[in-house]
Amino acid sequence: MTYHRIQSIQDPHFRSLHELLGTIFPPEEVLAYDLWAEPLQDPGIHVYVALKEEAVVGATEYRYYPDMRVAMTDFTIIGKPALGIGRFLLTNREKDLKRLAEQSGTEPIGMFAEVYDPYRAVSHEFGGVSPMNPIVRREVLSHIGYRRLDLTYVHPSWEHTGEAVSELDLCFLPRSEELDAIPAALVVEFLTTYYSALPNKPQAWLDMIQQLRSREEVRLLAL
Repeated sequence: MTYHRIQSIQDPHFRSLHELLGTIFPPEEVLAYDLWAEPLQDPGIHVYVALKEEAVVGATEYRYYPDMRVAMTDFTIIGKPALGIGRFLLTNREKDLKRLAEQSGTEPIGMFAEVYDPYRAVSHEFGGVSPMNPIVRREVLSHIGYRRLDLTYVHPSWEHTGEAVSELDLCFLPRSEELDAIPAALVVEFLTTYYSALPNKPQAWLDMIQQLRSREEVRLLAL
């Protein structure tokens, strides 16, 4: 397989990627085709596809914030089972994030990720691809070492409708296994930065941020 970065909607593999996104995720999680043009040109946003014989069989998006010393995995897609796509994406992403941290001269604290709660997301088919089943994905993240943040989590819809999406949990993969909590101020800074691209914030999201501002730390719970 080939690890190929997409930096333009003119990339010949972008259409296949966007179709894969629409197959796997519900509409509120997928940015419209044309709206990808600007973020793909952002050097801080890393979108890669796994190519097998020039076909897009998987994809991942991530970013690293050197000022906060945290990374974010936006998504990981396994398009077909039993090809080792998940491991391929994980190892290549880790190598690249290590490179980004070294270039910035920082030592990462950990990495955020959102994951579906299978009991609140039962209506989604996730493309019928078994590795993308929310129960499987949640267990995989748990095995990797992700922990769930102790908060009632919502995020703004990527459809730019201003609606709150509440079927996911916010998780964190600490570099140190002994870390049981992270500063609430870090969570606020990360979320306000990450969702700055969405101008229509639902009231539930604003309330969540306000509650976080009143806390000193957020516990990391078992996923």
